[in-house]
Amino acid sequence: MWKGRNQEAIIEGTGGELGGPGSWGPEDAAGLLARASLTIMFPWPLPLGSSALTVLLGALTSLFLWYCYRLGSQDMQALGAGTRAGSVSGGPDVCSQTGPRGSGDPGEGPRAEGLVSRRLRAYARRYSWAGMGRVRRAAHGGSGQAGGTGGLGIQRPGLLFLPDLPSSPFVPRDAQRHDVELLQSSFPAILRDFGAVSWDFSGTAPLPRGWSPPLAPGCYQLLLYQAGRCQPSNCRRCPGAYRALRGLRSFMSANTFGNAGFSVLLPGARLEGRCGPTNARVRCHLGLKIPPGCELVVGGEPQCWAEGHCLLVDDSFLHTVAHNGSPEDGPRVVFIVDLWHPNVAGAERQALDFVFAPDP
Repeated sequence: MWKGRNQEAIIEGTGGELGGPGSWGPEDAAGLLARASLTIMFPWPLPLGSSALTVLLGALTSLFLWYCYRLGSQDMQALGAGTRAGSVSGGPDVCSQTGPRGSGDPGEGPRAEGLVSRRLRAYARRYSWAGMGRVRRAAHGGSGQAGGTGGLGIQRPGLLFLPDLPSSPFVPRDAQRHDVELLQSSFPAILRDFGAVSWDFSGTAPLPRGWSPPLAPGCYQLLLYQAGRCQPSNCRRCPGAYRALRGLRSFMSANTFGNAGFSVLLPGARLEGRCGPTNARVRCHLGLKIPPGCELVVGGEPQCWAEGHCLLVDDSFLHTVAHNGSPEDGPRVVFIVDLWHPNVAGAERQALDFVFAPDP
């Protein structure tokens, strides 16, 4: 028969270890349970080594938080800085480009391209490169294309070049069937809107309200959207055109590459060869008034507009516009809308909309 120990000795810790040698009896069960339930207490204050470890962990935590703050600040600066350099100045017509490399002074091209690459990489760090293979190659390999495509260098987007994007000077209308059919069905309403805001285009009187100053002799434009920004007063004056724009699926309405409006070219005016800022868009030209002698040459391929019909143009190719008609023929008038290139994927559009968002 087991001989038990004193219960007080067990509670006070004077007995042997649990499971060690000794004699225990059933009467000692209560004491064992009481000892097992005692709260484990650490000595206070902590020893010197434990205090040093606590200070070290606090310092490392503070350093990590500071690093996260700096990284986030740099990303936001890269995404938000240089909006003026990253934006696209000018309106819907080809006369809005001021040089063969697109908008801006030629000396600003490399700086703008570097800024675009930094902003794309900052976006990917915040989100992901998933579904953005072309955008990733554009960010890491430079966003412009110095040499163009082919030996002639006829495609030279000035700001953003997406590699491996299928391209041709003129895009089939079926590639944007919904938007093309919507614009063509809205032709009567858009033509009426132009009649309501039109003037004699003599150049002698002050420009009417809403019309932009000519960026080239004989080239006038009235913009409903400029660099991704709605122009409320012009939209109110052109309700039919604005309603058509709101129904489009591929309109670049939230991107500085996106413009929409009326383009007027007077007889005798000519816009020499130039390239647009990116190959990620196509420009939809809806012919409103097309007199004889008007010509559009894109990438060496001549075309002409037709009243009531759309023409899809990749303006990143070298292009020239001319009105060779007589003064009696009147101006050439087209309604131009910037659409996404049909082969730019949804994730790529979302990234470019974020990076090239218009100023708030």
